[in-house]
Amino acid sequence: MQKQDKASLHPCITKTTFIKCVGLLILLVNFVPGDSQSHPNLVDYVCDNENGNYTDNSVYQDNLKTLLTELASQSASSSFQNSTHGVGSNKVYGLFSCRGDVSLPFCDKCVQAAAGVVFSGCPKQKEAIIWYEQCTLRYANRNFFAKPETLPWVVDNYRIANASDPNNFERVLSDTVDPLITKATVDKTSHAFATGDAALSSSLTLYCLVQCTPDLTGDDCYSCLRYAFDVSRLYDCCGGPRLRLFILRPSCQVMWDTTRFYTVKPSPPPPPPLPPSDKKDIGYYLIRAGIPAAGALALILCAIAIFALLKKRRQQNPEQHSEIQPSVIQTDRNTRDALQFDMETIRTATSNFSYAKRLGEGGFGPVYRGTLPNGQEVAVKRLSENSGQGDREFANEVNLLAKLQHKNLVRLLGFCVEGEEKLLVYEFMPNSSLDRFLFDPNNRKYLDWQTRFRIIMGISRGLLYLHEDSRLTIIHRDLKSSNVLLDEEMNPKIADFGMARLVKMDQTQANNTTRIVGTHGYMAPEYLMAGVFSIKSDVYSFGVLLLEIISGRSNSLFNKSLGRDSLLSRAWRLWNSGDVMELVDPTLGTDVSRDEVLRCIQVALFCAQEDAASRPTMASVVHMLSSNSSDFRPSAPTPSYSVTMDDNRPGSHELDEQNEPHYANNTGINYRTDLYPR
Repeated sequence: MQKQDKASLHPCITKTTFIKCVGLLILLVNFVPGDSQSHPNLVDYVCDNENGNYTDNSVYQDNLKTLLTELASQSASSSFQNSTHGVGSNKVYGLFSCRGDVSLPFCDKCVQAAAGVVFSGCPKQKEAIIWYEQCTLRYANRNFFAKPETLPWVVDNYRIANASDPNNFERVLSDTVDPLITKATVDKTSHAFATGDAALSSSLTLYCLVQCTPDLTGDDCYSCLRYAFDVSRLYDCCGGPRLRLFILRPSCQVMWDTTRFYTVKPSPPPPPPLPPSDKKDIGYYLIRAGIPAAGALALILCAIAIFALLKKRRQQNPEQHSEIQPSVIQTDRNTRDALQFDMETIRTATSNFSYAKRLGEGGFGPVYRGTLPNGQEVAVKRLSENSGQGDREFANEVNLLAKLQHKNLVRLLGFCVEGEEKLLVYEFMPNSSLDRFLFDPNNRKYLDWQTRFRIIMGISRGLLYLHEDSRLTIIHRDLKSSNVLLDEEMNPKIADFGMARLVKMDQTQANNTTRIVGTHGYMAPEYLMAGVFSIKSDVYSFGVLLLEIISGRSNSLFNKSLGRDSLLSRAWRLWNSGDVMELVDPTLGTDVSRDEVLRCIQVALFCAQEDAASRPTMASVVHMLSSNSSDFRPSAPTPSYSVTMDDNRPGSHELDEQNEPHYANNTGINYRTDLYPR
């Protein structure tokens, strides 16, 4: 009996200590994933061939070895570090970033492993990125610090079971990841890292993680994460909604799995209790603090009451807001009535703007896929509420597209306005936009040369219609790859007429504006510098777009990644050296028409000349592109100049006349491209 009593007092048998042991076990379970693997898990690595190679025993190689040694020596005491070594063209930039939940010893192990991959995986490459599940290591001969870069990217989805209920999965995934993106970009204590989980079902939990490199600003981190998360679904890159997907990009990562893969760090201990003090003093200070606080609270409550009253009045008088006024939509009443949808039809078509129907995020709001009562599929662009910025563009797009009909222009089916809601309804384009194929390594293979040339011809004919063949003369002002949509047969349609201008004067006459709109890298120099625009501004944009289609490279990304050098600059340099075929996208292989390619490059350079008067009209462009003569050789175009933008002084433009021209864009770019026009 005595022995039994002693046994009953065993430390893990008593009630109190039993509870402690259970708590300890739960804590241990929460800490399993992050460092549980004995070795870091290599996902993939990318060697950038665009920046060239270095040779054995070169200064660059020595600098790279020294830099990697320095970075590896710092990984035991820091989860993020960037550094440089060398000067001039031999200067090497490098950084490592470990996942926010990984311990420093494991971070050190991961960085050491990544450094070992550099010389075996990317021998003699001047730029490379190595992705492990727990860390990223990258280096280059250019400064990429504090820049939100989303390309190249890799996906790790070795467990490929699809979600059984895609709609529920998309909803839970979005409801979990969206707040994490906000937390990682707004909460400074998060260090650009956030994790969270949510129940998919009674037996399945979804675990999510987002992270940026800590050197990004909050806005840049948001752009990177938002793009990575949205594109992971828009591309349909992985055969449907995956229960596990890791999207790894140079500057940010988005991960989710139904098995916890990260470490849950314990909450910080509560602050110590306040030391006792004199009650009179406490009351005195409470009164002093309370009086102004109460006053501020009263003001806030008054403001809320006034706002609620105004909102209620608007709701009681919907007719003041639900009818499009003739001064806004400048078409005849019959046309306006035929184009106008009622809100209930749109809500039904989009399942009440269900997230499962969401196609992407445009410049002024999200775009949804819908099905009208007659079975027709549509794309619905929903302008953000109270978006004063979009009012002019909304009316402009309706007014113009209602009067235009061409097979290479996107068709506006109608619009809807109710209260603060503004909606545009377009024909649905199943292959989204050109940039989704052109700038994605996985999708570019679907663009063979025949398809690209057909797209080029379609865009040129669409512009010709706008400039000369329609009843109106319209300048688009924002022609770019994301504003070219593709139908089921990959035929192009020009979209987004929110920035377009209708001109009634002679087509060669220039116009002036103080409101510069468009996208850097595509805007003509005279428009960017002085606000002067004409149909030749569109011709310049077409020239840049033509070079992008030929090369498979984004002009904006080219500037961002290669410093001052631009796609246009490289095209001129290769043209002058006689090596212009090097500009052609290598994924095309040898299955290209050399004559067509050369003709397209020549036309692109003609279009992108400095002098607007020297650029051809779109009628001439279509004629040159359509010429079947193998000896068709237009005279050599005139090189363009360089425009250097100072990030710290918005609006300041510096002309740089050079023998070797380039058009540089150092203003930073928005990596969130639109699936449908803004």
